[in-house]
Amino acid sequence: MEPLVVRLRDRGWRLTAQRRVIAEAMTGEHVHLAADEVYERARRALPEVSLATVYNTLNELVGMGELLEVAHPDGRKRYDPNVDERHHHLLCVDCGRMLDVHTDDPRLPDDQQHGFELLEVEITFRARCPDCARVGMDAP
Repeated sequence: MEPLVVRLRDRGWRLTAQRRVIAEAMTGEHVHLAADEVYERARRALPEVSLATVYNTLNELVGMGELLEVAHPDGRKRYDPNVDERHHHLLCVDCGRMLDVHTDDPRLPDDQQHGFELLEVEITFRARCPDCARVGMDAP
């Protein structure tokens, strides 16, 4: 997967200093950050970036199809820069850690679509990560 900042540069999107640090905050594997987490990462590189700029930029990137908006059980939207590969998510029900997983996409049989036009599929596997499972085993 090409980094978000490279994809944006290739599109000719105007990369201001604020937009660049926000895009760079979304770099790495298994990135699923809430807006406040993007803000904290971006502020480390550019302290004057505002939370409003982060929200506006994230919304614009979702609208452009450069970020996916992912629902998270903690109620905060998460942003996923992995828009090139079809994937699902693996979520730890204890700590909230979310990872991309690549598996065959399920197919909804025609007789189960009830006349709906299927637009997309989003699957989240809920589990317990090894760290949280270990903590649970240590409890009395």
